[in-house]
Amino acid sequence: MAKVAFIGLGVMGYPMAGHLKTKGDHDVTVWNRTAAKAEKWAAQYGGGHAPTPREAARDADFVFMCVGNDDDVRSVVHGDDGIFAGMKPGATLIDNTTASAELARELAEAASEKGFKFIDAPVSGGQAGAENGALTVMCGGEEADFSAAKPVIEAYAKMVGLMGPAGSGQLTKMMNQICIAGLVQGLSESIAFGQKAGLDIEKVVGVISKGAAGSWQMENRHKTMNQGHYDHGFAVEWMRKDLGICLTEAKRNGARLPVTALVDQFYAEVEAMGGKRWDTSSLLALLNR
Repeated sequence: MAKVAFIGLGVMGYPMAGHLKTKGDHDVTVWNRTAAKAEKWAAQYGGGHAPTPREAARDADFVFMCVGNDDDVRSVVHGDDGIFAGMKPGATLIDNTTASAELARELAEAASEKGFKFIDAPVSGGQAGAENGALTVMCGGEEADFSAAKPVIEAYAKMVGLMGPAGSGQLTKMMNQICIAGLVQGLSESIAFGQKAGLDIEKVVGVISKGAAGSWQMENRHKTMNQGHYDHGFAVEWMRKDLGICLTEAKRNGARLPVTALVDQFYAEVEAMGGKRWDTSSLLALLNR
């Protein structure tokens, strides 16, 4: 059992922190901008809650955070009430936020200067994966630090891997999102085509999902897409944030992402339709409008 802090109790962080308490049997203290949510979590899981990130991180062996973006991360890490102000020497900061690789390297350097360890550890699997403790976690950092943290991370994961030095976890998550963007657009076009052709989408997917066209998106999203239901899952606005990170990094490293850039534009059109909070599979709604 380790002493653990968790910063940020959104749709992902809330259940992830819960798994650290229930499955990992760790001593968990949480912090959230909305204090009532931290109090609710503590009442539900039997852990503690703190008034500031600094107090939550105090004496913790591992400090997890899962917040919105680069600026949100910096706001909870630095400052008099930030995570770094409360961490003890030798403790490990694990960032589950999907953020930039540049930020990960920045935090790794800052942590090292203060005597802390750092792992960037963005996740894939969405809200359902977080709730079921079945996330894929892509890590960047030192091998020894990763080895020590892995058994703790596994409380909310089905797969945890070290991709390389600091920033590698975030770069891997970018590759993940690039793949998903193309897959969802292709699936949307396929279903739209099948609907126009008068085919039974359920029967078709039952066959093609077992072949080379099969994917997690096809297996888990084709039914709701065919029904035109998008009020669930990974929000379009979150995907646009992630794709923005991918496109910015591509400008930095010279990679060409023509399909990713196009799909990002399509998601902008979905947002204009009022679909900011719709699932990413709502690309089909754009084709069927």
